[in-house]
Amino acid sequence: CGGGARVSTQLQAPTPENRRMPTQEEIFAELGIFGDVATAGGGGGAGKSGGAAINAEELGNDSTMEELWAMKAMEHSEIHFNLLCAVDPRLLKLTPKDDVIYSSFRKEFPDFNVGKLVENDLKSPDAKEKWRPFCMAFEKEIEDYSFATLVRIDSEDEYSESNTILVTRIQFFCIEIARNREGFNDSIRTKFKPKPRTKKNRQ
Repeated sequence: CGGGARVSTQLQAPTPENRRMPTQEEIFAELGIFGDVATAGGGGGAGKSGGAAINAEELGNDSTMEELWAMKAMEHSEIHFNLLCAVDPRLLKLTPKDDVIYSSFRKEFPDFNVGKLVENDLKSPDAKEKWRPFCMAFEKEIEDYSFATLVRIDSEDEYSESNTILVTRIQFFCIEIARNREGFNDSIRTKFKPKPRTKKNRQ
């Protein structure tokens, strides 16, 4: 846990014409995750998601796993942003443990800027050292806590290639719960409208 990596892909299903998705090994290396990691899931909340722990070394450059991760991550992003477009973010509950996550996050990172993320606050060696034990504390509390998840850099803008960074799921929850409670997501409903999900995603 404890890294942030820019994702050089637009939020659409990967195709040969798109830029190469990062491999699972690259994703895990950027996030500072080693050994067994959760590689399935992608739902908007905590709890059971049917994820299974798979060793990163076993994944290698498996293009199928890369595409599955990309589709899951982008589906999660689409669902999350549609919620922000439709519901007062102060009323949103992302997990059953929002209160615990938020209080723990602000106790450990009182000055962390969730309005507009700074990559070094997530990715620098010092930041990784501070984030790692924090994330590990939620290993038994949040299903797939280390799953690679997309988060928006600027809280006032939508998901896009230039406004996306890769974090662990627990980091995503910390950032977005804080944004909901501290008013940083308030402008989304007035600036954007929910987007219809694709037929493929609805299946």
